[in-house]
Amino acid sequence: MKFELKENERIDDLEYKGLRIIQNKEGFCFGIDSVLLTDFAKEIKPSSKVIDLGSGTGIIPILLSAKTKNTNFIGVEIQKDVAEMASRSIELNHLENRIKIENDSILNLKDKYEKGSFDAVTTNPPYKQLNTGIVNENSQKLISRHEITASLEDFIESTSYLLKDFGEFYMVHRPDRLVDILYLMRKHSIEPKKIKFVYPNKQKPTNLILIKGVKCGKPFLKFEDNLYVYDEDGKYTEDILRIYNK
Repeated sequence: MKFELKENERIDDLEYKGLRIIQNKEGFCFGIDSVLLTDFAKEIKPSSKVIDLGSGTGIIPILLSAKTKNTNFIGVEIQKDVAEMASRSIELNHLENRIKIENDSILNLKDKYEKGSFDAVTTNPPYKQLNTGIVNENSQKLISRHEITASLEDFIESTSYLLKDFGEFYMVHRPDRLVDILYLMRKHSIEPKKIKFVYPNKQKPTNLILIKGVKCGKPFLKFEDNLYVYDEDGKYTEDILRIYNK
């Protein structure tokens, strides 16, 4: 049966276990950062209850549903039209029994969930601080890229509240915010445990970081091998091809 789409929408093949996703070409579409985060977070323990903060199109819970075992997900997205689109992607993939999208602000989650309700938290939050960088006139893209509705500390503080003790936190962000991220994680009792730097290629500086933390964990930080997206010929590296299941 043909799935009905709205104006400017398309269905993209995720090329992973038959998964597909609905995206609006005029809005904010997921990028490689979300895909890399799902690979980084695939070690989430079986049967975990996971919440994805700022879920957007729902890409992270959709991909993680196929990379983890018996996990259940809540995706929280503040933009009503984006949350509704993500819900239709869940339906498209017949994942209604594993993923639920909630249209709400992460600032309201303390009123909806008891402290320590989740085994893991994932997030690909807005990277840019308010009043920094180029402001995109498209409101959907603006909210996705800038800390307009919630700050970096809001995301980390909410994570700390939602996680059980020794629960896991997975985030992708920009390296220029690393000091802020590590400071805020420790401030809110999330111990940084693992960091991976992502580079466009070996000639360019890092432009993404993947971070894992553990609520109330003991101090021990591991730096994983760097991840390079493109080789010297401008083609995807073997690591990226593996992540994309090619």
